[in-house]
Amino acid sequence: MSVAVKKVVVVGQGYVGLPLAVRVAEAGHNVVGLDVDEMRVKRLTSGDSFSEDVTSDRLLGVLNSGRYLLSTEYADAADFDVCVITVPTPLKDGAPDLSFVKDAAHAVASHIRQGATVILESTTYPCTTEQVVCPILESVSGLRAGKDFYLGYSPERIDPGNPKWRLENTPKVVSGMNDVSLRHVEQFYDDVVERTVPVSSPRTAELTKLLENTFRHVNIALVNELAMFCKPLGIDIWEVIDAAATKPFGFMRFLPGPGVGGHCLPIDPSYLSWQVKQMLRHDFRFVALANDINSHMPEHVVLRVARGLNARRKPVNGSQILVLGLAYKKNTGDIRESPSVAVALGLRKLGAHVLAVEPHVDPLRLPDDILCVELTEEQIASSDVVVIATDHDDFDYAMVERTADYVFDACNRCRAETVERL
Repeated sequence: MSVAVKKVVVVGQGYVGLPLAVRVAEAGHNVVGLDVDEMRVKRLTSGDSFSEDVTSDRLLGVLNSGRYLLSTEYADAADFDVCVITVPTPLKDGAPDLSFVKDAAHAVASHIRQGATVILESTTYPCTTEQVVCPILESVSGLRAGKDFYLGYSPERIDPGNPKWRLENTPKVVSGMNDVSLRHVEQFYDDVVERTVPVSSPRTAELTKLLENTFRHVNIALVNELAMFCKPLGIDIWEVIDAAATKPFGFMRFLPGPGVGGHCLPIDPSYLSWQVKQMLRHDFRFVALANDINSHMPEHVVLRVARGLNARRKPVNGSQILVLGLAYKKNTGDIRESPSVAVALGLRKLGAHVLAVEPHVDPLRLPDDILCVELTEEQIASSDVVVIATDHDDFDYAMVERTADYVFDACNRCRAETVERL
C-alpha cells in the first residue's frame, strides 16, 4: 500500500471505470467518479449497480465509507493526484472516434498540478497517448509531461461477468511516457492489482490491447466460418471442437455463435486496421476478413432459422419467435454491439412476431420494438421456434427441450431431437 492516501479521479463510470473506481476506493484512496450521464450518476449514488463486476453491496460499501464520490462536474477533479480516463472510443463511419478522449483530456487538463499522474485506459490505436492526449494536457495546463506531471497508458482488461478473472487478479500492463512516468503509473496500480506488467512505451501498451482482441476476433471468425461450412457437409462443428480440444498443445478452444459483441471484438481490431491503413498504406487483411465473417453471423442465424421454419412448412412472416438472451455475453447485462439483438431485429424485419427473454439487461436499454417476456412453458409452447441467442445459465433449458416444437440453438446448450444447433 502507498504511504499516503491519494485523490484519484476516474473519468467514465461504465463497465471499465466503475470497477476501477470501486477497487481504488477499497484500496484506501479517495475517489471521484466522473460521468456525463446524470441518470447513471444518480443511480450509482443511490447504491444501485448496473455491473455484474460490482455488486450493489460493494458499491454501497465504498459509498458509505466516504471514499467514493460520484459527480458530473469536473470541478470536483481539482487537486487530484491521479486521473484515469476510461471513456468510450467508438467507431464513427468506420474510423476511430476519439472525441470522448479529447473532451476528457481537455476537461482534466486545467486541474493538473505539479506531480500529478494522468493515465489513459480507453482502448485506442498506438500513439494516441503520446500524439493526441499529451499535446492537449500540455497546452491547457502549461506543464510538461514526464517532467512536471506524469503520463502513461494502461489497457483495461475487464471481462464482464467473469467470476475467476477480476480486475484485481488480472495482470495489468502499464506504461509511461518516460521512466519516471512509468514508475508513478506502476506504483498507482500496485495498490489496486496483484501484478503489474511494465512495458517500454505507451504505444507498446496500446498495441498489446489491440493484439489481445484481434487474436480473439480472428479465431472466433475462424470457427464461425467453419460452422457455416459444417452444416452442409453433415458435420457437427461442436463435436469437431470438442475433439480438437483434447490436443494438449498447439490448440486453443474458441466457440462459434451468433456473432461478436461488446466493445472489444466488433470495434477494437478496426482501430488497428485503420491505423495500419493510415500510416503504412496497407490493408490488415486478417482483421478485414474477421470483420466480414463475424458481422454476417447474425444474418446467417436468421437465414438458418428461416430455413428451419420453412422445412416445417411455416413462413417466417407471421411466425411467433421466442429469442432467449439479448446481451452480447452470457450472465451479463451488457448489450453493447450485441449480435443477439441483431438476430432479433433481423427476424422481426422478415415479418416475425419476436418476443425475447432477457433477465439481465436493464429494460431501459433494450430495443423499443422487442417485447420482453418471462420464460414459461406457455410462452415456449405458443412459439413456432425458440432461438437460443445468449445462453444465460439461469434459463431452464430442460423446460425448453421438453416443451418447444423447434429450437434453434446458436450456443450449444440443448440436445433434444427438436433442436437444431449452429
